[in-house]
Amino acid sequence: MSVLLETSAGDIVIDLLVDYAPRLCENFLKLCKVKYYNYSPIHSVQKSFSFQTGDPLGPLSAQSDGGTSIWGLLSGNPTDKTFPALFHPKLKHLERGTVSMATVPHPSDPDTRLAGSQFLVTLGDNTDYLDGRAAIFGKVVEGFDALEKINEAIADERGYPLVDIRIKHTVVLDDPYPDPAGLREPSSSPPPSKSQLATVRIGEDEELLDEEASEEAAQQAERRRKEREAAAQALTLEMMGDLPFAEVKPPENVLFVCKLNPVTTDEDLELIFSRFGKILSCEVIRDGKTGDSLQYAFIEFEDKKSCEEAYYKMDSVLIDDRRIHVDFSQSVSRLSDVWRSETNTKRKSAAGRRGGGGWGGVRELEKWRKYRDDEDERGYDESYKMVHGVEELRRHEREDGAKDDGPREPDAAYGRDRSPPKKQRDRSRSRSPRRDREGRPDDRPRDDRDRGWERRDRRHHEPGQRDGGRDRRGGGYGRR
Repeated sequence: MSVLLETSAGDIVIDLLVDYAPRLCENFLKLCKVKYYNYSPIHSVQKSFSFQTGDPLGPLSAQSDGGTSIWGLLSGNPTDKTFPALFHPKLKHLERGTVSMATVPHPSDPDTRLAGSQFLVTLGDNTDYLDGRAAIFGKVVEGFDALEKINEAIADERGYPLVDIRIKHTVVLDDPYPDPAGLREPSSSPPPSKSQLATVRIGEDEELLDEEASEEAAQQAERRRKEREAAAQALTLEMMGDLPFAEVKPPENVLFVCKLNPVTTDEDLELIFSRFGKILSCEVIRDGKTGDSLQYAFIEFEDKKSCEEAYYKMDSVLIDDRRIHVDFSQSVSRLSDVWRSETNTKRKSAAGRRGGGGWGGVRELEKWRKYRDDEDERGYDESYKMVHGVEELRRHEREDGAKDDGPREPDAAYGRDRSPPKKQRDRSRSRSPRRDREGRPDDRPRDDRDRGWERRDRRHHEPGQRDGGRDRRGGGYGRR
């Protein structure tokens, strides 16, 4: 048997000890069932000890009667408002989350204690002070984070939280008791009454801040918002390539000067501002097409101190009948250009070390020796480049030099010899395994293909015929 309490601090689930305190559990269950605890304030918060609730109006209302039991609520009889509470000897306040009914002594019998609707929940361990004063009937099984929030709440000298903490809704998860006569469960949670709304100090959705703290918090929130927007814009510029990286900052030794007279030149500004320190660069920004002054400039000092001195003394000074405005530069264009040029130079040099591939255009693309001559300049040539270049042909000539006699006929079209390479000569001599005297392989029967072998052999051995382009009587390739 359990009940769910939905509070402004969080949900709390209470398991009821029906075997040890049946009457107390029945009273609590039926009050939860008729939504009697809805909008009841949590009061008397004692840090690391306990808090108390169960009165629909709370101690701040003059109309509060302290609460009533389910039987007094149904009958309307003042004598049924309270009932005697029984204390089980085995139930003690030993752990956090112990739930017990608040009691008061009987007017005529001090040994008898009376319970109504208010109950306590312990916020710490070993709260045995409550033994004999509060009748235990349940324990918290879920929602200890809500107990911690209630324990940390700011309260006044009477333990009443300055920011309201209330029971919003109650849900009976299991009820083993039959309903008493006259009990009607509402179809929905009733709205808070005017008397309950009148007891609100500070709503749960309101901030507990004074006027100065509110202004400071608002300024901090506005500052954080601007920082987030600036970071998002910087990241966008980095992705677009306008910034080298999002965390880049403008230089502190550069001054921005605007509202200049169009006739003011770079030399004029440098002469005027040079009294504050050494100037590295002074540039009036001009239109790229017309060359007209855009009436603002950037002045780069050698150190930050000179830039700050010029900022404090040159604002609103007359130059060429114009009252100028001076501020620290927020431009990072020069840094971006320097970073971009240095990065491109590094990439270009790295590409050159790797053989010139992949950066800077066609003339630096990787050259394949398989299709190009080493001595040929990079670029395009109108002549067609063969797969085998001049160097490879010369190597073949050196290999075959001992067997070649006589001059070679150059090829007018390609500028090289007609001499076939050695591999081609070897291939033209013989294409079959070992032969017998008749010109056919030893291990194959004679057929039509043998006649082809015979014709080729006869052609090779006839006088005056060339074997693969070479005369049997001697001489070089292509010799007549």
